[in-house]
Amino acid sequence: MGSIARAALLAALLSAASAAADTITVATNADIRSTNPGVNRDDNTDAVILHIVEGLVAYREDGTVGPLLADAVEPSEDGRTYSFRLRRGIRFHNGAEMTSADVLWSWNRLMEPRTDWRCRNEFDGRGLFKVEAVAAPDPATVTMRIDRPSALFLATLARTDCGMTAVIHRDSVAADGSWVKPIGTGPFRLGDWRKGQQVVLERFADYAARPGPRDGYTGGKQALVEQVKFLVVPDPSTVKAALLSGAVDISDVPDADARDLAANPAVTLKSAPTPVMHGILLQTRDPVLANPGMRRAIAAAVDTEEIVAAVSNGLGRPNNSVVSTASAFHGAVERQGFRHDPELARRLLREAGYRGEPIRLIANKRAVVPSFAVAVIAQAMLQAVGLNVEIEVMEWATQLDRYAKGSFQMMSFSYSARFDPALSFEQISGPKDKQPRKVWEDAEALALLERAMTVTDPPERQKLFDALHRRYLETVPMIVLYNGADSVVFSKRIVGYEPWLGAKPRLWGVRRTG
Repeated sequence: MGSIARAALLAALLSAASAAADTITVATNADIRSTNPGVNRDDNTDAVILHIVEGLVAYREDGTVGPLLADAVEPSEDGRTYSFRLRRGIRFHNGAEMTSADVLWSWNRLMEPRTDWRCRNEFDGRGLFKVEAVAAPDPATVTMRIDRPSALFLATLARTDCGMTAVIHRDSVAADGSWVKPIGTGPFRLGDWRKGQQVVLERFADYAARPGPRDGYTGGKQALVEQVKFLVVPDPSTVKAALLSGAVDISDVPDADARDLAANPAVTLKSAPTPVMHGILLQTRDPVLANPGMRRAIAAAVDTEEIVAAVSNGLGRPNNSVVSTASAFHGAVERQGFRHDPELARRLLREAGYRGEPIRLIANKRAVVPSFAVAVIAQAMLQAVGLNVEIEVMEWATQLDRYAKGSFQMMSFSYSARFDPALSFEQISGPKDKQPRKVWEDAEALALLERAMTVTDPPERQKLFDALHRRYLETVPMIVLYNGADSVVFSKRIVGYEPWLGAKPRLWGVRRTG
């Protein structure tokens, strides 16, 4: 964007932004795609809509799942039936009181093919389990029965890309079933949506928050301002100027701008780790890399701390584990990583019989991920121990196609966030004959993962994740480098704002002083 266009947009933002203490203005880099929870959505859409709608359960601050519209969740002894006891006095934005009939209606609508819900295939038998029956035995109880025990059932219900399996009022759709607008139970309700410009949310005066402090998407969700405006500002330079001028109160910022803005007394910078996973994939079926000793040599040659410090502008925290640093399951075992040891790398290369065969490292230059920067630094480290590594830069669509086909030797790649560690391991694990994109098809690891997806007892799951991490360090199907960091800059006038592992703004519990 040119300087004249940027100045014009900033002037428009200053004109549009309210100076009232009862309004918070948030910059978003793109408009929402729809107002239909979990349908025609992206991350920006989820960030807005999850202020409006809620589900039976939601993610807590540490990535575990807790009740939201449910007062309690009671699994049966065989792990197949879940009883949700609903909270009393919950009202929709149109004033109607929520009952089990609304939950049942919302579920049935989501599971209709014409709704085109993103997550229907997670529940209809094409995923890890199948929901066989849903019932409302009384106005305050909902039961759901699945075909097999699963540790991921509640976590899937809570997924933000699923719209939190939102419970909405049936007036959200027209008589013919077409979408109108979300009538949810959240702390804010939909106000004005001017496409390409802004989305305005209004405080819901009758919202009943769960007691206690703010906790992910579950507790302490009281709205403290009358209005929230999400302004569409695609250009990062304009966002930066708008934060400093007061036209915008809160915005995510690129790492490159974060350090600069942190030094400015007009604003505050806060960062929080996310489960986004940045790393280097290794093709275990490649003739050169099939030898585990080769892959261990590559891991020993890579200095994780140096790479992370450079590519994250000092904001990232090194983590060689598939279990994110923000997870409740990231313990002492997961903190053990690959040891940087160039001499060990050279010895392992000799033992593996490496003769200088070329290895291609695929990367892309998208600004939102560290793919190319990681590749450049890693290449220098690998070449220093005698590996003949060449970087091949691709457009993102081409790289994604190569990833999906498993057509690579090495690849600098980023995985989207998964809250439950079993889902993070599932992203990388599986039989390559059926799913070529998977990087880890080790039989022992797959057996451990299957157990981790079934067992619900947290201490038992911790043991399984520990065992998976040890096996991953031994077999080296990839090198996880670090998790993403959500860097947020906000005005000194804003009180109570905290980023968290969800990497989405939460505007409840936040107020503006002037």
